[in-house]
Amino acid sequence: MNDTASLRCLALLLILLFVGGGTAAAQEKSVNPGINDSYKEPDPGEFKKRFETESREVFANREQIVAAAKVKPGMAVADVGAGTGLFTRLFAKAVGPEGRVYAIDIAENFLRHIAKTAKENGIENVETVLAMADSSNLRPESVDLAFISDTYHHFEFPQKTMTSIHRALRPGGRVVVVDFHRIEGVSSEWVLNHVRAGQEVFRKEIEAAGFRLVEEPKFLKENYYMIFEKAALPDAKSPDSRKADDK
Repeated sequence: MNDTASLRCLALLLILLFVGGGTAAAQEKSVNPGINDSYKEPDPGEFKKRFETESREVFANREQIVAAAKVKPGMAVADVGAGTGLFTRLFAKAVGPEGRVYAIDIAENFLRHIAKTAKENGIENVETVLAMADSSNLRPESVDLAFISDTYHHFEFPQKTMTSIHRALRPGGRVVVVDFHRIEGVSSEWVLNHVRAGQEVFRKEIEAAGFRLVEEPKFLKENYYMIFEKAALPDAKSPDSRKADDK
């Protein structure tokens, strides 16, 4: 190879490295910087007044929301973005003493509150897990259902977080997502300013992380309810296809 050709190859390599590095850097950026600032040191008492009130649709419909998730005794459920523990306590009752509920949150104050209230109420099947901004921190194949209520729009790194949830689900595991309808001219100003995207965008993001929409119960008004099932990751090959490639 002559000097000119070598220089051209070097230039091409540098371009590829620059472009690739730019893509990787873009993937590392939060999709909604600052969305979780108020959860760095939350006051559980104050948030309980906001979260556990009849004026909040998911609280008013909490029993129906849990029923629609179709949990059974003995199941392991992850309450992702557990907050004050409203649904953690309800799922703990639904899965029974042989089941397990993992209360997942990025705020240690919330987790301490959940552990304290669980102990006070004699609930022994709840375990708290401190999440990261880009991971649920759940063990691989440790849960049957991941429940995400009014929390998905708080995911700063949705692809990474959903990938961690995909990894944590057992075969045939499901994800329930409840979040706000975001519709221009219909939704409140608070929702339009607070929630970064609407249902179709969130659905596509979740499906891209290896999930398939299987059900969409229609009993909420301000929120929507989607049930996904764990599927193969987009770049994963089945055992049969791998065998074919090896021939």
